[in-house]
Amino acid sequence: MRIKNVWGEPKCFGSATVGPKGQMVIPVNVRKELGIDTGTTLLLFTGHESRMLVLLPADAMEQALTMMSERLAHFEKLVEGYKSKAATGEKGD
Repeated sequence: MRIKNVWGEPKCFGSATVGPKGQMVIPVNVRKELGIDTGTTLLLFTGHESRMLVLLPADAMEQALTMMSERLAHFEKLVEGYKSKAATGEKGD
């Protein structure tokens, strides 16, 4: 079974420099491709051994968490069904 890479292929958009106030400008090509507009809330995470900075739009995180929650609820029902069958001695599918 081949697992699809949900993160896509890595892409380098160029670079940004942190200014004296700790701010940086996200290049326009990045903003256009990723749909980052004025007012977009970005969540910041550390990555690989705290040597990487990951910026993620808050709405994308919310969508991902909603999807994971729905999938977990589905698996919970499957497990409950399995336990119920096991308790009554029924054979599984």
